[in-house]
Amino acid sequence: MKPISIQMWTLREEVKKDLNAVLKKLADIGYKAIEPAGFYGMTAQEYKKLVNSYGLEISSSHTPWTKLDNINEVIDTAGIFGLDIAAAGFGRDEFKDLDAIKKTADVVNQMADKLAPAGIKLFLHNHAWEFNVVEGKIAHHYIAEMCPKVFFEIDTYWASNFGKVNAAEELKYFNDRAILLHIKDGMFVEGQPNVAVGTGKMNFKEVIGAANKNSVRWMVVEFDSCGTDIMKAVEDSYKYLTSNKLAVGNK
Repeated sequence: MKPISIQMWTLREEVKKDLNAVLKKLADIGYKAIEPAGFYGMTAQEYKKLVNSYGLEISSSHTPWTKLDNINEVIDTAGIFGLDIAAAGFGRDEFKDLDAIKKTADVVNQMADKLAPAGIKLFLHNHAWEFNVVEGKIAHHYIAEMCPKVFFEIDTYWASNFGKVNAAEELKYFNDRAILLHIKDGMFVEGQPNVAVGTGKMNFKEVIGAANKNSVRWMVVEFDSCGTDIMKAVEDSYKYLTSNKLAVGNK
C-alpha cells in the first residue's frame, strides 16, 4: 500500500476561510501529506513549516508549475521541500493534433534537460485531452515516446476519459514512469462534479492494482469540484482507500 496525500486545489474554497483549520482537519482524518497548489502569500519555507507543524509531509507540489522561464524557482522550491521531482502540464490546445503534440514534446524535453543537472525529474500531470486519440494513438503515448526522460503523475479519472479509455491499461503502459497517481471519482459525465472516491464509476481496485508498486510513490486524492460537502467527501475518500487497503494513512 502506498501513502495517501491530497491535492490542495481540492480545498481551495475552504482554505480561503481558514488554512490552519483545513490542515488540522486533514491531519485529524489521517492524511499523511499534501500536494500544494499555491502558498497563500507565504514563502515556500513558511508554508512547509506550517504544513509540517500539523504532522503532514509534502508529497509533491504543483507550485511552481514548471515552465521554461522559471527553472531556477522550481529547483529552489524543490530543494526547500526536499523533493527530487517537479510538476508540469499542458492545455487542450497543446494536444489538439500531432503537430501540437510534437511542439509540446520539445518543450517537455527542454524542461527535463534544464532540471536534470539539479537532480530533479520532471513529471507531467494530465487531464482528459491527453487521452484523446490522435492519428490512431492516445495523445499521451506520443509524449511518452518522444520524451524518454519524463515521468508521469497519472490522474486516473481523467485518464479514463469519461469511460472511453481503460485507466488500468494506461497504468500498465506507463509502468515505472508513473510515479504519482491522482485518485478522483465521478460518473463519467463531462461537466459533472466529482464524487467521493469509491462512489462513482472508477474501479480503483483494478486501477491501483495495475500500477507499478515499485515506482508509485503516493496516492493523491483530488476533487476538481464537488456537489456535496467537500470535507466529508475528502474524509469518505480517505476511509474508502484505507479500509479497502488501497492506500495507507496515519489512522
